[in-house]
Amino acid sequence: MNFRSRRELEPEINVTSLIDVILLLVMFFMVSTTFVTDGRLKIHLPQATDTVDHSAEEAVVISVLADGTYRINDRPLVNASAATLRTALERVAPEAKGRAITLRADARATHQAVVTAMDVAGRVGFSQVNIATVNESQPLQAPAAPAGVTTSP
Repeated sequence: MNFRSRRELEPEINVTSLIDVILLLVMFFMVSTTFVTDGRLKIHLPQATDTVDHSAEEAVVISVLADGTYRINDRPLVNASAATLRTALERVAPEAKGRAITLRADARATHQAVVTAMDVAGRVGFSQVNIATVNESQPLQAPAAPAGVTTSP
């Protein structure tokens, strides 16, 4: 009788050559594949015109002057506070929800005054703020000289 335990050999598979073959196949397919754009989505984007659709609603325009004061539809406000601007906007457009507002800011106006006007308009309920700009082809007007100051050409 043989009482010695047999040593069981664990089978092992050498996968080094298999990894090499797979790597070569991957490289071959990457190099030989043509990158075709036929599989991409074809989307037809809508076209826009240069004309603006003016709705029947009366437009609300906030003007921010260089000194930080506000005007609503070219009517000056009592002071430049956010509360006054909010009250005036609520009077001009009681149902502002979903409407657009146009913001005309002087180039010399402070950033804070413009942001305050946008914030108040959003809190009142205006959902879209249009910012009025001038065309580059239009000449910019020189700023007016203060009263009593003369400018030489």
